[in-house]
Amino acid sequence: MEWSDVRIFLAVARAGTLGAAARALRLSHPTVGRRLKALEEATGHTLFQRTAEGFIPTEEGAAVIALAEQMEDGALAIERRLAGQEQELRGTLRISSADWFGAYVLPPIVKEYAEAYPHVDVEILTGTRLFSLAQREADIAFRIVPFDGPDIVQRRLVRLPYGAYVATELPEPVYGDGDGFRLITHDTSTGQFPDIDWLAQSFPNARTIVRSNNRNVQSRMCGQGVGIAVLPRVVGDQMTDLRRLDLPSEPPSRDIWMGYHKDIKRLQRLRAFIAMATDHIAAGREQRGK
Repeated sequence: MEWSDVRIFLAVARAGTLGAAARALRLSHPTVGRRLKALEEATGHTLFQRTAEGFIPTEEGAAVIALAEQMEDGALAIERRLAGQEQELRGTLRISSADWFGAYVLPPIVKEYAEAYPHVDVEILTGTRLFSLAQREADIAFRIVPFDGPDIVQRRLVRLPYGAYVATELPEPVYGDGDGFRLITHDTSTGQFPDIDWLAQSFPNARTIVRSNNRNVQSRMCGQGVGIAVLPRVVGDQMTDLRRLDLPSEPPSRDIWMGYHKDIKRLQRLRAFIAMATDHIAAGREQRGK
């Protein structure tokens, strides 16, 4: 049994449809369907029940998912170990981060990196999904919470300040009141956000009008005068249509954590990026301290 066929089996089991599995594997829909059928014929078992809702593992399919995942762990470990031994600065470097970090913090770092190492292709993966470092979905990730997976090398890079903002033409809201103003907050279904709690407590009489899980959307809404928003200052201070409020209390700051899998710690293109990112962020911290 080939690993490539087992990989397709797992992708279908996780995605539930051939189309979604094909997108995850970057293969064509017919290829995934053909390879899955061939696997079932080779094993002599029907591994999925085809339903209107999608592909559901049969009893035989469900029984081998754990074994297939063990095979996946071994294949990925080999891939990571071999990648970690690459010495030339070429290939692809995949970076995962929040949308605002990718839009406002990474650009100057990536610009310098691309100029220094033109044979490395950089992919930036942003959004609320946490891309897996163990499965090589990303080589390095930046997050506002520590990493909890095994075998992850991580460090706290910097503590970033946050600020409260309104559109430049709006009047100053009254701290501790907020009557007549609206709030732009975060979708808290994905976790707790201390800055959003601070915003509601600081302007208790303001009504929440917009919730978004994207800081770029929040900043644009704020710039249009929709309401008060709390943003990382690296975002809000760069927006010409926003004004940071001078308040008796400031929103809680957040830590930025950087992590990568231990098996690729010797990957030269990764080490070069870590050094450059660390230098940039340290320089920015020194400038904020002046």
